[in-house]
Amino acid sequence: MLDRIDSVIKEGPYKDTWESLCSYQTPQWYADAKFGIFIHWGVYAVPAFGSEWYSRYMYIEGTKEYEHHLTTYGPHKNFGYKDFIPLFKGEKFNADEWADLFVKSGARYIMPVAEHHDGFAMYDCSFSQWNSVRMGPQKDIMGDLKKAAEKRGIVFSVSYHRAEHVWFFNGGRKYECDINDPAYRDFYGKQQDGGDNVHNVYMEPPSKAHCRDWLLRVCELVDKYRPRIVYFDWWVHNLAWKPYLKKFAAYYYNSAKKWGMEVAINYKYNAFPLGSAVYDVERGQLADIRPRLWQTCTAAAENSWGYTAGNKFKNPVTLVGNLVDIVSKNGVMLLNIGPRADGSITDEDRKILLAIGDWLKKNGEGIYGTTYWQRYGEGPTDIVEGTFKDVERNAFTSKDIRFTWKKGILYAFVMKYPKNGAVIIPSLKSDISVNGDFNIQSIKILGFPNKVSFKRDSNALRIQVAGSITTSYPVGFAIKTD
Repeated sequence: MLDRIDSVIKEGPYKDTWESLCSYQTPQWYADAKFGIFIHWGVYAVPAFGSEWYSRYMYIEGTKEYEHHLTTYGPHKNFGYKDFIPLFKGEKFNADEWADLFVKSGARYIMPVAEHHDGFAMYDCSFSQWNSVRMGPQKDIMGDLKKAAEKRGIVFSVSYHRAEHVWFFNGGRKYECDINDPAYRDFYGKQQDGGDNVHNVYMEPPSKAHCRDWLLRVCELVDKYRPRIVYFDWWVHNLAWKPYLKKFAAYYYNSAKKWGMEVAINYKYNAFPLGSAVYDVERGQLADIRPRLWQTCTAAAENSWGYTAGNKFKNPVTLVGNLVDIVSKNGVMLLNIGPRADGSITDEDRKILLAIGDWLKKNGEGIYGTTYWQRYGEGPTDIVEGTFKDVERNAFTSKDIRFTWKKGILYAFVMKYPKNGAVIIPSLKSDISVNGDFNIQSIKILGFPNKVSFKRDSNALRIQVAGSITTSYPVGFAIKTD
């Protein structure tokens, strides 16, 4: 397998160097998609406690997960994480039903987690018996979702988190438990130090054996399922991963050339250099336009990516506002849901997705296939830039406007519709010059039958909407220019 990886790199246009990989071009379909669905579904949905990191924290003494595990399941030597797998049945999982919901949400791509840090593969992995085909649901979850999505015109992609597996269970090394049982070494692996300061690129590096194993598995994954995006979580920015990231990227990009597909890799922090892959901001946003396409991955729940019995869900109005802000800055939004262990999607997740879908039916022309304008917008509400800032912005006001652009039409979204129907946009005052004169032919409101009048003066473009509109969501205007 390693020889074949080298052969594909040698024969293809992309080499395993940053100089070569930085010639990569971001797919246009990705830039046009704007909205995707992330899916964290795995064995961690069985305990449904704390977060999808239950598998790590249940072995760390003093954590709430450790205490919960002792109280609920007993000593770790008698019931370890592996013992949740037979309970992970997925008996209500129906890929077609999921895909029908994703269509209604307006999502243009999906990204199920093919393997989380826990090491249980949700696909037909030939390198391990610990996968969803041989155990648990006894189904090829990735294969079923790919077939259902692509049948409906939704792009299939995957998220792959095995890199962190090498230290994810290391809390259990300190006492008697299944982590230290040789009978389960093929699942838990040889747990090493790490996990305490995961954002330090110089922290304890993974072993070369783990890196090689990771490379083999992820290359097999792309060969079998041909995902259009492969997403990596944060820890691959550790310096020890660099040679393997370059090899994978060259292998994946060259393979995609043979398949006739345009593909992408998602990365965080500085795992990949600018121009070689697509940057992702976890649970956060950017404060301004980024000329290269970027992505926000965030979740419908505030507290967890996976299903837990105590998930606290976001308001769909907030999520739509985030989507508009992200798109105005040349980004796309990947919104996560966490199905239950039986494969059913919660009512809360479902309601959020349907609400977003209803909004996109009315406003999608100002979202899909658009690009950024000369500025992202205006208004008093600042976006707190960075990761894990998804709940730190204030509510948008009627003075907050966001812009997108497509084929001679400027789309202006008022983030909170004013009760009097008067929308004021100082950025579009009469003396503005954008590559010459900026003349307005007409303005229409998206998704509503109300008539619109407008005038411009030296201070602002003033739009007046006739009649009443009652909505908490952003309202879009299509401004046709000369």
